[in-house]
Amino acid sequence: MGKLVSISMATEALGVSTSTLRRWEASGRLTPARTEGGQRRYDLTALRSGAQHSVPAIRKTVSYARVSSHVQRTDLERQKQVLELYCASQGWTFDIIADLGSGMNYRKRGLKRLLDGIVEGEVGRLVLTHKDRLLRFGAELVFALCQAKQVEVVIINQGEDTTFEEELANDVLEIITVFSARLYGSRSHRNQKLIDGMRTAVKESQCT
Repeated sequence: MGKLVSISMATEALGVSTSTLRRWEASGRLTPARTEGGQRRYDLTALRSGAQHSVPAIRKTVSYARVSSHVQRTDLERQKQVLELYCASQGWTFDIIADLGSGMNYRKRGLKRLLDGIVEGEVGRLVLTHKDRLLRFGAELVFALCQAKQVEVVIINQGEDTTFEEELANDVLEIITVFSARLYGSRSHRNQKLIDGMRTAVKESQCT
């Protein structure tokens, strides 16, 4: 047995987070020693040589689907079906992460889970139906992170998404709603009047 180190030293040696080590332990990929006080100790030599199965040999494929609002749930299911069929046709074992929220919202739960997996080296391939399903603006930053982490990005449809105008209108409406609420107060008559006017304008633009 090599030198036993603390969890902080082990995470630094592997380049992963403490939560990742604990998750590997829970799944049986990693079995640390314990001190008399119950603290985890890791065999640094085994970790580095890969003698223990602490680091997965194959990083997983993750497909990501997103729509902006509840009224688009049908489209979300369609995206998931397209992703499932495509990944299955390639023979890939995959997970699907689905989000319901604006393409301008960087705090969505599914997006955070995806980014955590990329940063921690658990994701080897990212599959999207369209580029803007990831983020409306800022997707290039995520793609740059994927390149740095050697994550393959597969975009099934390279053309523009058919719901681009509708999604963009919803994103603009969300921005106006937030700033209007801050300016006038979320329950004020003036705020509600402005929001109702914007919704009407969005609907009219989508009908033309």
